Amino acid sequence: MRTVRRAALIVAPLLAPLVAAAQAARTRVVLLGTGTPNADPDRSGPAVAVVVDGSAYIVDAGPGVVRRAAAAARVDSIPALAAARLRIAFLTHLHSDHTLGLPDLMFSPWVLGRTMPLDVYGPPGTRAMVDHLNAAYAEDVEIRLHGGEPSNPTGHGGVGHDMAAGVVYHDSLVTVTAFEVAHGRWPHAFGYRFDTPDRRVVISGDTRASDAVARACDGCDVLVHEVIAEAHLAKRDSAWQAYHRAYHTPGPALGEVATRARAKLVVLYHQLPPDFDEGELVGEVRRRFAGRVVSGRDLGVY
Repeated sequence: MRTVRRAALIVAPLLAPLVAAAQAARTRVVLLGTGTPNADPDRSGPAVAVVVDGSAYIVDAGPGVVRRAAAAARVDSIPALAAARLRIAFLTHLHSDHTLGLPDLMFSPWVLGRTMPLDVYGPPGTRAMVDHLNAAYAEDVEIRLHGGEPSNPTGHGGVGHDMAAGVVYHDSLVTVTAFEVAHGRWPHAFGYRFDTPDRRVVISGDTRASDAVARACDGCDVLVHEVIAEAHLAKRDSAWQAYHRAYHTPGPALGEVATRARAKLVVLYHQLPPDFDEGELVGEVRRRFAGRVVSGRDLGVY
């Protein structure tokens, strides 16, 4: 903890210009959760919000997503992240740590006033997951609608959309493009690119080092990318090393990706291992990347 706090004291002044720029932009990237399957109370499960003007687009739904969004609405003064306004989500893949908050995102905002179901876009299997969750909470919906609780009949649950790579969503504020990434044995895992009126944002999802991420970024304003410490990997046995290298991106390899991507800012999330040293992890990325790198924390705004 002391090491992390010292790193925070050193890094905080460097982040001030980034925070000021984010506050002035129409598009803001809000880290709702930077965690992993590890039960770290300071890091909720993976979830990122891209907020454009008054609209929020959620990428992944790790545990704690709705409460973290409520905290961002209050602490960071981002009303688009108020629970009743959470209306659209994109899943990178269907690992449990990225989806355990999905029923929360489907039902809690309805109880708090949302009047339309959550639209959920993701790889094949997304629709089935959403349909099963709708069925699992059917009794809850029945009682809330007909048990005397004031409620609206239209805002519960979700509508799942199985998507292929390419443009998966478009409105007057954003164009969202999904691209395939390599995440171990998952047959389909996506990263997402958000093109907005003033910024390009790329979110890697879980992936090993990938040229697809670099191509999607191509000079992007913000690259939010997962990472695992190379120093940690070197201490694991061969089986764990093989697993992690197939599913995740070591720090130096991420530096190479960021260099090819020409990213203006790299924000690390889903950091492994859970007891990582922020300074060391950022340093690993900077070995191969001369640009700006920060280790993200829950409720960080960029």
